[in-house]
Amino acid sequence: MLIQLGCDQVAMSTAVPKPPSGHFNLLYFASANTFTGKEFEALPAPLPVRKLFATLEERYAGIRTKVLESCLITINLTYVDVPEDSHEGGADEPVINEGDEVAIIPPVSSG
Repeated sequence: MLIQLGCDQVAMSTAVPKPPSGHFNLLYFASANTFTGKEFEALPAPLPVRKLFATLEERYAGIRTKVLESCLITINLTYVDVPEDSHEGGADEPVINEGDEVAIIPPVSSG
C-alpha cells in the first residue's frame, strides 16, 4: 500500500548528499537517529523492502524490536508497508532502487 506524504521537505540538521552510484539514502529520525547515531547513510541498491529491517538489524543489533517495529517507512516521500522478511517476493513487491530516499519515521508524540 502506498500513501503520498503531504510534505515537500523534511528538516535535517545536515544536508543529505546524493548517494553514491548503486546506493540509496536512508534517513533516520528521532529514536532511529539516536539508536544508530546517524542522521543518514547510503546502503546498496536494489533492496526489496521486505529485507530492509533485517539489513538494519544486521548493522544495528536490537534496532528491529526497539525502534523499527513501531516506525513508518517512506520511499521518496511515499509511505510503504514493510512485509515480513519471510514473505515471498512477487512481481508487485516494492523495491528500494538506486537513488531513492528512504526514511525511518518513529511515532510522533504531541504535548
